[in-house]
Amino acid sequence: MSEPSVPGGRGAVVDLPCGEEKRVRTLDLGRREFDCPCGDTHAVVMDVHPADRFLPEFLLEVLREAIETTSEDMPEFGTAHLMGLVLEEFPQSVVSEDVSDDGEIGAGIVWVTDFDSRRLHEIIVELVVELMEHAVSHADDEVAVSEFERQMLEFDVSEFVETYRAQRDLDPEPYM
Repeated sequence: MSEPSVPGGRGAVVDLPCGEEKRVRTLDLGRREFDCPCGDTHAVVMDVHPADRFLPEFLLEVLREAIETTSEDMPEFGTAHLMGLVLEEFPQSVVSEDVSDDGEIGAGIVWVTDFDSRRLHEIIVELVVELMEHAVSHADDEVAVSEFERQMLEFDVSEFVETYRAQRDLDPEPYM
């Protein structure tokens, strides 16, 4: 995926899902997406971005209590695990780059997707809901299962993302 930098340039180059290339160092920590020469907008996520970029902290706490991670490097459920869910579901639409050896980037892993940041946000919420549905389906409490299913029928992912982004002020404009 990455290649050594060209003379006069520094840092990793990531091959984007669309076939274009992007120098990782052009992706600052505040950037959530960028417009690509291919004509699409690609979401950018770094391991240092907090998971509450996508989900409320109370839900992340529940997920952290319920999900045991097997990674010593990432012992607590967070952004890397969310992006792992996306990568598993959409392997052709996500690329990642280990930039931990580059001290000037400020991140260890960078993910770039075929989706813009809003669509990525929706996908993450959808995948977490699926994860929760799977977990609840194993519960011995039929009332809890029925109540969860009822609430999920009323849950609108797009509306949730719109509201959450407005509350978190996740407008990509200042970073484009």
